[in-house]
Amino acid sequence: MTHPLVTPKMIEDFQRDGVALIPRLFGEFVDVLRDGVDRNMREPGPYAAENLKDGEAGRFFDDYCNWDRIPEFQKTVYESPAAEVAADLMQSQLVQMFHDHVLVKEPGTNKATPWHTDGPYYFVSGRQSVSFWSPLDTVTDATLRCVAGSHKWEKPVLPTRWLSDESFFPNEDDYMPVPDPDAEGMRILEFAMNPGDAVAFNYDILHGARGNETTERRRAFSLRLVGDDVRYVTRPGRTSPPFPGHDMQEGQRLREDWFPILLDRR
Repeated sequence: MTHPLVTPKMIEDFQRDGVALIPRLFGEFVDVLRDGVDRNMREPGPYAAENLKDGEAGRFFDDYCNWDRIPEFQKTVYESPAAEVAADLMQSQLVQMFHDHVLVKEPGTNKATPWHTDGPYYFVSGRQSVSFWSPLDTVTDATLRCVAGSHKWEKPVLPTRWLSDESFFPNEDDYMPVPDPDAEGMRILEFAMNPGDAVAFNYDILHGARGNETTERRRAFSLRLVGDDVRYVTRPGRTSPPFPGHDMQEGQRLREDWFPILLDRR
């Protein structure tokens, strides 16, 4: 039985396009998550970043891997329906925590989130992955934009550093250049969203977002989960997130003491 929030069309969309809209996924946790984001911004973690160059207007804050120290995020991880919905979309029996990510664009921030895929930055590989991107404010133009079907491309997209535009790893020939989906006429999926709605997308989906040139904040919470077939892989450099000292070997499942199993339907 699938979770009541999930329809057959959502599963079909996710399996075909790598992207699906899940209305109200975190609907009962919006206020909790807003409090968590406020706490995160007051007490940033070691990976917190400000993503604007000198002279650029606004503020673009992001931080990740804070769910185990911020109680509001931990409550959402364990009490929201995200794990059940993830299992349905991924067609996976196991759902395992990977990490959380907060992205805040204050009003008047014209900096776009660059087009990128998450997978090449991570030390995991597998077909069954899902990231939930959920705005905590109403969004239209500042919503997430995803290129349908890009998770099935033959070559991964080159991971780059957001401020310098430099390659994240030295082996650029292993990747395809970052495309310009608007100029190249790619099928871009984007949704006007209410607080607590979520876009679910595979780790290998090309995605980005416009700047926030409105008068309202754009706070977003992302939750990243993995399924049955995801395994640890080595990368040619420090990954993002890095998770130093993990001691995992090529081909292993993620260690459950660091990445707990949230759902087991076996």
